[in-house]
Amino acid sequence: MLSIEQFRYGNDNFAYLVHGKKQAMAIDGGAWETILSFLKANQLALIFVTNTHDHYDHTSGNEFLLKNTAAEFLKASNFPDHHEMMIDGEVVRVFRTPGHTNDSVCFYTGHSLISGDTLFNGTVGNCFSGNLNDFYLSLKRLMALPDETKVFAGHDYVLNSLAFAGHLEPDNRDIAPLRTSYGKRKTLYTTMAEERRVNPYLRFNEESIIDTLRKKNLPFATEKERWHSLMSIE
Repeated sequence: MLSIEQFRYGNDNFAYLVHGKKQAMAIDGGAWETILSFLKANQLALIFVTNTHDHYDHTSGNEFLLKNTAAEFLKASNFPDHHEMMIDGEVVRVFRTPGHTNDSVCFYTGHSLISGDTLFNGTVGNCFSGNLNDFYLSLKRLMALPDETKVFAGHDYVLNSLAFAGHLEPDNRDIAPLRTSYGKRKTLYTTMAEERRVNPYLRFNEESIIDTLRKKNLPFATEKERWHSLMSIE
């Protein structure tokens, strides 16, 4: 099974290195200096540089990684759905997940999902594409992943996300334990099981969320209406 290294950069961005014993792939490699040091220290060959989408805060390290390695650049928008890449003989699969942007993708390997700005820990990204229906379908797809799937997001928005989740579901007892454990996690990720328990944007079929929408006089008759209504709340 491949390993995933997480690197912080900027105010709240995460860069990732997916690697085996010899080969590695950089995803959203803004922390390029730290990544290069890690590659050298662990005698890893960087073979791919890629991104979850083309926003500059995710692509800013590309040129430096490519300049200092023999890696190949793979552009997210060129990936077909379910495209597979091999790292040390292990598969990394691409899920096309339009919504945050039209070119957004997630990377899935083992039981780990590198989700970019599609799915955060406790929330979802802004719909900059303007296509809420595509975003809804992308999240429905991710919701089908197993409970044990680890979600590695593009940013650390956890505390604000959980505060908003608590505002929408003040009686949700799963939110506080996740907030308490936040500072204890050396590598920041949640599981899909945790997301199902606390992330309001995955909980649109829960009665507590439906009741919140009802009280706000927002449409809630269908699943898609509930999703659209949740995305309209500020």
